[in-house]
Amino acid sequence: MKSYLPQFVETMQKAGLNDLTIQSFSTYYYQILEGLTGKLTEQEISPPDVEKIVDYNTLSAKIVSSLEKLVVIKLNGGLGTSMGLKKAKTLLQAKGEMNFLDIIVRQVLNIRSKSNKDVPLLLMHSFNTREDSLKYLEKYSELPLPDLPLDFLQSKFPKIIQKDLSPLQNKVDNKNWNPPGHGEIYSALASSGVLDRLLELGYEYAFISNSDNLGAVVDEKILSYFVEHKIPFMMEVCKRTEVDKKGGHLAQNKKGQLLLRETAQCPDEEVELFQDIKRYSYFNTNNLWVNLKVLKQKLFETNYLLPLQLILNGKEVDGTKVFQVESAMGAAISVFKGSKAMLVNRDRFAPVKKTTDLLGIWSDAYKLTDDYRLVLNGRDKPPEISLDDKYYKTIDQLQDHFKYGIPSLIDCESLEISSDTYFGRNVKISGDVKINFNGILEDRDLRDEEVK
Repeated sequence: MKSYLPQFVETMQKAGLNDLTIQSFSTYYYQILEGLTGKLTEQEISPPDVEKIVDYNTLSAKIVSSLEKLVVIKLNGGLGTSMGLKKAKTLLQAKGEMNFLDIIVRQVLNIRSKSNKDVPLLLMHSFNTREDSLKYLEKYSELPLPDLPLDFLQSKFPKIIQKDLSPLQNKVDNKNWNPPGHGEIYSALASSGVLDRLLELGYEYAFISNSDNLGAVVDEKILSYFVEHKIPFMMEVCKRTEVDKKGGHLAQNKKGQLLLRETAQCPDEEVELFQDIKRYSYFNTNNLWVNLKVLKQKLFETNYLLPLQLILNGKEVDGTKVFQVESAMGAAISVFKGSKAMLVNRDRFAPVKKTTDLLGIWSDAYKLTDDYRLVLNGRDKPPEISLDDKYYKTIDQLQDHFKYGIPSLIDCESLEISSDTYFGRNVKISGDVKINFNGILEDRDLRDEEVK
């Protein structure tokens, strides 16, 4: 197939993208020309060996603090477009009067206050989220540390037309680009100069997580284990349940090296095995621990382009089928020899991807602790919530249907709403409840029943 790489390079240069980003896209484009799809088949992988999984609940209570060498990095590039948002998702109300950024900042400030250590917070922004987020953070004058920025910037990749692998040329320029996936974090750290600056200032370890996961807080037991055992890269994982079966999972290659397989990397004919939670029992929380010195060395060895597995995401833009070239930061587990996975409790994974997740967090099923950790409120797992997209897909729709208050879900196992239901005051839901009722629910105690 004809190569359109010169056109892609010209487009990226005109957009002001740096040489490392252009080289990264070019590497993936060559793989696509060679027929690579980024798929990982059952012939190439197997479930991970048990000894490669460390159980958090077996860790020693003894902590050797290394907080003075730790930096907290949050991915803050998401707009929340799937929920109808046009600004940084972290500016959305999360718990009480606080948004995600408020809680993240207070988590870090609390660590500093208790430890008397200057733990930096760094945000990786996209072009779409940077301005709004930094402007909001101006209220926290104590947050910035000397000689370090508050953020660094993620880049962008051009979209590829599927039929001939040429550049998409939509009249609306923003539609021609996509984020390269969070796997770009490593090269972005390097190209921004932030990685070198961190090392110069004595920071050796990074805890990286998604900004919409308020369960991802610094845990000194994990940090102590990571440092003591000289692990180059460690991924926090949780046990997969039926709710998680469509998401990516942990595996290993035939040489025994741990790896991550995302949904887009599964061949269509292997979906059933992919979703077998007994075969592939662990999923990636995207809470990662990285040794920065080892990362610097590995980047040097690979010309600052870690060999992360290609993810080729099929999308459609105004009727044109395109590919989005992406990579996942968790895929780096396959790059570092001696990498580990740690099985953690479910309370370290509370992401918000859809309005269903947000409803759960807004409810009393979760609580915010005095040190700003979002934890399950006396529960082992979150309630399973299903909301009809016709009525609840966007934030505006969600807020409209629950404007008089969020129902109590502390005793709810599952909630399925398939109707245009508005919630009034004093509604409590317990057990397994299905609602198919067009109207207003108020002053109701619903337990294990269907409401029609």
